[in-house]
Amino acid sequence: MRKPKAVHQLTSAQFDAMFPVGDDEACKAYLVARRWPDGVKCPRCGNADLYDASSYKSFHWQCRECAPDGYRFSCIAGTIFENTNKPLRDWFKVTHLILTSKKGMSARQLGRYMGFGSVKTAWLMGHKIRTALIEPETKLGGIVEVDETFIGGKAKNRHADKRDGLPGPTAGGRKAIIAGAVRRKGNVVARVIANVRTSTLEAFVNEAVSNKVSLLCTDQWVGYSHLSEKGYPHATIDHAARQYVVGAVHTNTIEGFWSIIKRGIVGTFHNVSKKYLHLYVAEFQFRYNNRFNDDIFGTAIEGA
Repeated sequence: MRKPKAVHQLTSAQFDAMFPVGDDEACKAYLVARRWPDGVKCPRCGNADLYDASSYKSFHWQCRECAPDGYRFSCIAGTIFENTNKPLRDWFKVTHLILTSKKGMSARQLGRYMGFGSVKTAWLMGHKIRTALIEPETKLGGIVEVDETFIGGKAKNRHADKRDGLPGPTAGGRKAIIAGAVRRKGNVVARVIANVRTSTLEAFVNEAVSNKVSLLCTDQWVGYSHLSEKGYPHATIDHAARQYVVGAVHTNTIEGFWSIIKRGIVGTFHNVSKKYLHLYVAEFQFRYNNRFNDDIFGTAIEGA
């Protein structure tokens, strides 16, 4: 089955033309073409010598390598769509809505748009899709900016019984922390971290940034002070002295990414728990890294 033509960002009309209402067969054909462009393989063992069980049910195959009596599977086996009671087109539509909304779409908004009877349905579908958007680990090169940001309300704005009396942005333990690294005009890597200690930040830099990077830019937070000793060509910008750009040294790119996340959380989701913050971060990272992708929807479905 041929791989579908790439479309940078599907419009609503294009989506409806590709996947007509009530036609799950078109969605299944698209999923098969994206998932197995070189031919269907068993999701358990990778065997390509399969028995076509379409006479039993469309888009079903049987693998005799996995079990003596054969392992029968469908095109959604091993994906986030497995064991769902929702049509595949609903999953595709929710994915499309999430990808076309630069600052995300809340579960309540998705539920209203899709006509789901329960907000929990939209919430669960959204989180499964975000899980599929988690990208493999990679190391950035070139000119890279590294920074961290805090997510959550200020301690002074909380009820008195929810304050712990400690100073600082993490007072009460309610602020979550995200570390990020971005290559100039390239991709971003963002992770939820436990704290902003030197060991934690250095571990993140080692994970996200190549040791052959040409320039590593940060602010003057003490957690980054030993990066030069680790072999990175490290340069800092002093925001306290109202420095924002010194030649090629600045952190404006990563701060732009933080603004997208914060506007999404404040304006769209309103409140995000620490437990699921990593999934929202993965969503924003995927959209940012695929902003120039000619087939962002197909890439998302392929990873499902």
